[in-house]
Amino acid sequence: MNISTNDFKNGMTLDLDDGLFQVVEFQHVKPGKGGAFVRTKLRNVRQGTTVERTFRADEKVEQAVIDKREMQYLYPDGDEFVFMDTQSYDQMQVPRGSLGDAAGFLLEGNTAVLQMYGTEIVGVDLPASVEVEVTYTEPGLQGDRSSAGRKPATIQTGLTVQVPLFVNTGDRIKVDTRSGEYITRV
Repeated sequence: MNISTNDFKNGMTLDLDDGLFQVVEFQHVKPGKGGAFVRTKLRNVRQGTTVERTFRADEKVEQAVIDKREMQYLYPDGDEFVFMDTQSYDQMQVPRGSLGDAAGFLLEGNTAVLQMYGTEIVGVDLPASVEVEVTYTEPGLQGDRSSAGRKPATIQTGLTVQVPLFVNTGDRIKVDTRSGEYITRV
């Protein structure tokens, strides 16, 4: 579907010649001399890189239609993850590379929204935080303040996060899925 650059909105996905891009921010500029233009900051959906690009006002570009499907994560299968569509109950195997950092926060039985462009997965929306169990961490020493009160802990998905010294193996914690930071003990 072709749209005008005057109709850009934040979060809109564009299918340009050099890839699939999401509009991070845009600004309409009308200089005193010359034609108007639209200055944009675009994020490459597949690679995660950000570029700045300028379009002429009212230039036509192709809008990519991203289908968002709510899927339930079932189990890992080698280097792939098996998801089930919550509407049709179809199962889908997703390569680890398609999920990016989100793979470290997937727990069996939890739901995620997969963003699909055709049959390709281009993004994953997770809940803002997840509750996980700490599977291993060193015991915190009472007098140790050299590391600003933090120590590494491995959670049940295999990811390592920094936690306060009072967190022990077996504790359940809440972790922010956007930044990977410890929020609180549950």
